[in-house]
Amino acid sequence: MPPQLTTSHSALTGRDSGLRTQESAPAAAFFDVDGTLVGRHIVHHYIHIRQRLLPRVARALWTGAFFCKAPYYLLLDKLSRTRLNEVFYRNYAGLRAADVRGCIESCFECVIRPHVFGEALECVSAQRSAGRRVVFVTGSIDFIMEPLARFLNADDVIAPRLIERAGYFTGELDGPPVGHHEKARRIRAYAAAAGLDLSASFAYGDSIADVPMLESVGHPCVVNPDKPLSHMAHRRNWPIYHWTITGTNDNGR
Repeated sequence: MPPQLTTSHSALTGRDSGLRTQESAPAAAFFDVDGTLVGRHIVHHYIHIRQRLLPRVARALWTGAFFCKAPYYLLLDKLSRTRLNEVFYRNYAGLRAADVRGCIESCFECVIRPHVFGEALECVSAQRSAGRRVVFVTGSIDFIMEPLARFLNADDVIAPRLIERAGYFTGELDGPPVGHHEKARRIRAYAAAAGLDLSASFAYGDSIADVPMLESVGHPCVVNPDKPLSHMAHRRNWPIYHWTITGTNDNGR
């Protein structure tokens, strides 16, 4: 059984070289993505993709019409992030799958990579150095996360898939949105299949919707939390970290 490293978060972000090695079961570090690793989310991904697929002369008109829906999506997000995902992904209905996938690298370069938190790069790298498997657990679509997973050298991504028929997306997911209790369920299933010790594992989240995921591991970590999660983290003595965008994310580490 490989040795595992038990560290403070300062060590996991590269600020402390005094790591302690101890024998333990294989473990993982589970990361929410939107708002935790990256200061962007599913709406930003869609706007970029949709604008890329439109003729230049139509983009401004489409963008104005789309932003009229923004208050509705904000309200849904406050009420239920799971419900937001169910509703929002209907925007992909009727889009040609090959065209959407053709926008993914530009979405990563223009929308995602410039907004990766600098401390997230350090933390992911340190978790890997500590011998833990790095797993993204996200409500964002699987193929949109692929370039980020390569960039951060993640081992696995737990994410929903869009259903495709005759080369076009239907706007439906292949199962429940990956959020709230579904995140915890997926983590438990993943850990059971991989033989991981969840009590020795870490999880990172930014939203009150991430609480079931955080509760499923022995080391919950809160990053840039919303107010409800911040209050809960203080009550439960969970560590709270504030990560920032550095603008220097050129090589991933």
